[in-house]
Amino acid sequence: MEEIKEKTKNLCAQIPVSLHQRVREAQERSGKTLGEYMTLLITEYYNRKDNAAMKDTNTKTLAIQLSVELFDALDEYLTRHPEIKSKKDLITSLIVKLLESEEKDAPTEE
Repeated sequence: MEEIKEKTKNLCAQIPVSLHQRVREAQERSGKTLGEYMTLLITEYYNRKDNAAMKDTNTKTLAIQLSVELFDALDEYLTRHPEIKSKKDLITSLIVKLLESEEKDAPTEE
């Protein structure tokens, strides 16, 4: 079966010699033609940029270090519970439950 390819157009730009050399060396190691390699680089760049733009900007990162044993136990737990899609989902749900529980137990002001 023959692959249908999109039409192509030439893109020419002056770049520093050191960058040109770096690109050509990486392109040769990849085994791709220069056109294929540049298409890959530019596509990856725009995919990364698009993904970054789609991320929720109303978030903050929480990073913690766990012992290897606890980390492995967490992975095993997630394997046994495929309905939990990720560590992020698990931790988020635990925090929400904790906060909701505190709200229920808090005395009401009258």
